[in-house]
Amino acid sequence: MTSAERRAAELRRLLNRAIHAYYVLDAPDLSDAEYDTLYRELQTLEEEHPALRAPDSPTLRVGAEPSKAFRKHTHLSPMLSLGNAFSDEELAAWEQKLLRYLGASAVRGGYTAELKIDGAAVSVTYRDGVLLTGATRGNGMLGEDVTANLRTVRDVPLRLQGDDVPPLVEVRGEVYLPFDRFERMNEERAAAGELVFANPRNAAAGALRQLDPAVTARRPLRFFGYAFAAPPGAKLPFQTQWDLLETLARWGVPIAPHRLRCARLAEVHTHARDIEQRIRGDLNFAIDGLVVKADSLTLQDEAGVVGGREPRWAVARKFAPDIAETRLLDIQVNVGRTGALNPYAVLEPVEIGGTTVKLATLHNEELVRRKGLRIGDIVQVKRAGEVIPQIIAPVPEKRTGDEREWHMPSSCPVCGTPVERDEEEVAVYCPNVGCPGRRLEGLVHFTSQAAMDIRGLSYQRLRQLVDAGLVKDAADLYDLTVPQLSELDRLAEKSAQNLVDAIRESKTRPLSRLLNGFGIRHVGTNAADLLARRFGTLDTLLKAPEEVIAQVRGIGPVIAASVARWLADPRARALIEKLRKRGLTFVEPEIAPADGPLRGQTFVLTGSLPSLSRGEATKRIEAAGGTVSGSVSKKTTAVIAGDEPGSKLDKAKDLGIQVWDEKELLHRLP
Repeated sequence: MTSAERRAAELRRLLNRAIHAYYVLDAPDLSDAEYDTLYRELQTLEEEHPALRAPDSPTLRVGAEPSKAFRKHTHLSPMLSLGNAFSDEELAAWEQKLLRYLGASAVRGGYTAELKIDGAAVSVTYRDGVLLTGATRGNGMLGEDVTANLRTVRDVPLRLQGDDVPPLVEVRGEVYLPFDRFERMNEERAAAGELVFANPRNAAAGALRQLDPAVTARRPLRFFGYAFAAPPGAKLPFQTQWDLLETLARWGVPIAPHRLRCARLAEVHTHARDIEQRIRGDLNFAIDGLVVKADSLTLQDEAGVVGGREPRWAVARKFAPDIAETRLLDIQVNVGRTGALNPYAVLEPVEIGGTTVKLATLHNEELVRRKGLRIGDIVQVKRAGEVIPQIIAPVPEKRTGDEREWHMPSSCPVCGTPVERDEEEVAVYCPNVGCPGRRLEGLVHFTSQAAMDIRGLSYQRLRQLVDAGLVKDAADLYDLTVPQLSELDRLAEKSAQNLVDAIRESKTRPLSRLLNGFGIRHVGTNAADLLARRFGTLDTLLKAPEEVIAQVRGIGPVIAASVARWLADPRARALIEKLRKRGLTFVEPEIAPADGPLRGQTFVLTGSLPSLSRGEATKRIEAAGGTVSGSVSKKTTAVIAGDEPGSKLDKAKDLGIQVWDEKELLHRLP
């Protein structure tokens, strides 16, 4: 046996094992990048030595044989796999092959570019518009009949809408799990002592192949459609891929966003860069590239299929992976502006999406517990766009027994002050107002647009001022001079003068902005406004007992206790006096109360509303005379609940408080 024969046999063995683990066991043992590398090596070997293409070569098959636990389903036509292009150059090479095969007509009509969803491929057959059968892709010709399970996926229409639906048609698409629902599901499984899933694709594929549909129904699966199959000679209401997608949407099939019709390949290149660099990080589901297709269905038919496996007329423009596995080396803690102790992960460096990742956010102690993380774990890490890297889940099956649990420290890691834990919150706090660990983040908040709005003081500039010893607290900002600032790196005299002017101008900000800038725990923009309007001056607020503060509509006992505690701290009093000497405004201008249908009523917002942002909803409520509070109490008129509401909704139900949706709120607004 030659070396080429031995290598081809080894590659077939490795790839077939990976295919079985990926499609049948739903537990991949190779990353996508590793699989692609081995697959392309085998492709190259077989192209150079055609005699090496054995009947069991992965290059001649799609997916895997269906499980014997499910009835087999024969697709109307093969569900094909896609070739890959990993760069603009490889995508251009794909187009050249298409041109050589079809001639110049290949680019007539252009291309469609669609998100490549990282989920589980399925086909859903409809007879006379009614769902008949749902199946996995299987080996491309034969899939597993999972009709009962697919019926539980709410995005899959049970009946197609429209009078142009063919008598028999297969709608093909991808079942997937959104990131937020996947993470919540994993946290619940960890809390229940169950194994967590490594990634959303595995969880989606595993859910589809449950023998009990009730188990599938408990998984928050979603669906996007993107293709079809119909019997030969069927009358179809579309002639292009773009029109097909529009038709599917009209029939009631959900279609992935960010699709684009492109006249030339150059537009596809631009769209791919935009998706990978800008849009991918904001998506709530996993993608691993774009699918580029010749738009004309007639040209698709003319182009045909390569080796019974890959369509000539379509290719996957793959992106760099945004999920990778690495080791959790340690969990450390930093201190935020309010004193909250925030754990973060120290990772064995790993490249994700072209960037080396060493750290990941962990938010709080409860999240570490819910995810079941241990120091030393192999973990799945996600980074997309400019999003801070996050740990999705540990990989328990890769544990060695040397991993150890992590616990939040009992004292502040920066100043040594014993920490405090609020029974109603998941966060742990350092109560020391003067803690050096709170300094930089506190200054960033103090100078932010929602607080004192000092333009020109970026995070990097503030760090520079702190490192240079020029600023230790917010009051020191008002002592800065042009000569001092001009000595800093990359700050010319003109820029220094502009910064001094901006700092001076901020002295005129009203009391509400200053209260927000203090960074008092539980006090955001809304609470700061309520306090400033009620007490009028900072001196009046300083004299107010906690019980009087708690009587302010929209404040409540939790915020009142936090405000009273902060104002009583000698270090906070010292800061206030320093700011007084520098001439800041300690007064709130009087504003006539808005008159409207919500006057005298208090509302709490929770979750994401369909069309209104949190800020927009607050402004409209206040314009109608109402107030918005950050906490639910017996004084609350109603809780406005959107998607993914928090514990405020549960508390409202416990107290018997009305719950409105956005539609009800808009109905009540003028």
